[in-house]
Amino acid sequence: MATAETSENEQEAASGRQAKIVALVVAVSFFMQILDGTIVATSLPQMAASFDVQPVSMSIGITVYMLTMAAFIPLSGWLGDRFGARRIFLMSIAVFTAASLFCGLSGSLTEFVLWRAVQGAGSALMTPVGRIIVLKNARKSELVQAIALITWPALTAPVVGPVLGGVITTYASWHWNFLINIPIGILGIGLVLRFVPEQRETDPGRLDLVGFVLSAAGLTFLLAALELSVKWDGGLLPVLLMLAAGIVLSVMATRHFLTVDNPLLDLSAFRVQTFSMSTLSAGTACRVAINATPFLLPLLFQLGFGLSSIAAGTYLLVYFLGNLGMKTVTTPLLRVFGFRTVLVLNGLIAALSIAACGFLSPDTPRFVIHALLFLAGLSRSMEFTALNTLAFADIGPAQRSSASTLSSMLQQASMLLGVAVAAAVLNIASAVRGADNPALADFRWAFVVVGAIGVMSSLRFLQLPAEAGAEVSGHRKFREN
Repeated sequence: MATAETSENEQEAASGRQAKIVALVVAVSFFMQILDGTIVATSLPQMAASFDVQPVSMSIGITVYMLTMAAFIPLSGWLGDRFGARRIFLMSIAVFTAASLFCGLSGSLTEFVLWRAVQGAGSALMTPVGRIIVLKNARKSELVQAIALITWPALTAPVVGPVLGGVITTYASWHWNFLINIPIGILGIGLVLRFVPEQRETDPGRLDLVGFVLSAAGLTFLLAALELSVKWDGGLLPVLLMLAAGIVLSVMATRHFLTVDNPLLDLSAFRVQTFSMSTLSAGTACRVAINATPFLLPLLFQLGFGLSSIAAGTYLLVYFLGNLGMKTVTTPLLRVFGFRTVLVLNGLIAALSIAACGFLSPDTPRFVIHALLFLAGLSRSMEFTALNTLAFADIGPAQRSSASTLSSMLQQASMLLGVAVAAAVLNIASAVRGADNPALADFRWAFVVVGAIGVMSSLRFLQLPAEAGAEVSGHRKFREN
């Protein structure tokens, strides 16, 4: 009997190690992908000079990347099921890495835009397919740690990216902002080939082409409207037209998915309360608040405090350290308190710390700023990990691919929506004062509004049952019962 128990424990330990290794491999690729999206913005003026165009023209490089990614995300789950998640994940890394090389070698804006579009296509497949791989290789008891590992790139890269991009652009050249992806991509491909097993699904059936076109067009128009609202180019009418088109196409896609026999996306995952709350309703609002913070903080320190980008980066590194600091205690806290308590209380801490950032000033003692940023980073990390884990706590094997794709679509929308909301509040506050650029008082309004969204979304999680996700978190109260 003892031998059998020992063998079973060894198998569990081996399974846990395999799940962690797979999650780490996927996280490396995620980090490359997310870092690229945040590092580029710092080098746009230098790239414009190199291409002999106006700096404002360079924004098309960011826009085309985002729109191409939006167009291909709905296809990711079906491709993973049809050709194998490991194979599609490898292909996405290879496409992204090769496109990064050609972006760095581009000699004109036209070349750059073309390769950014290709890069966006590779990026679209990477996140949802990578998450599918992690879900297939981790048992429910291992899910918290596995999701925590693949969440850290989304927490750290937006903070590290602008600082790293500024250093590279200042001391090297803008080309290296893309060429830095080459060794990371090659490393990622090697790790996937070595450690990630192939797990093919049964035949997913023919491609739902109508569903793909409707969902891709709907998501593209919605994200384009959000992107344009941030830049405020062309006035309000184009934003409203694209937003309306996105909503109409998304509604058409939803009706299509609910009526056809073999839909591209299985919407039944939204009938699972833990998934719908953590991705669609309260989860989206919570992510809006959290995603607005990395956008607002650099602007606060540079425009509000008058600091240089390097000096602002030192504050952001404290925020980054807070993101990392929570990783070691996430699993124990979820085990003791459960998902509902953590999402409510930690969410309130995260929201209030965001709102408090609006009351910082150049006269605030540095240690107070550091303490607040560290707390905001800690709570942000915990909330993201809890949301991303709870989303898949009750998702069955047949729903994984669609659930991962839907989650990626909603997370992409919430990321842009967070920036759009923050930018809108800044613009309105500045306009009320009759000023062209935001001042310190305008940032106060932005942080307070974003914090209020976070408070309301956190309280929504009170609707979850106390035992929600207990099988995944190992919440001791319900495990003992």
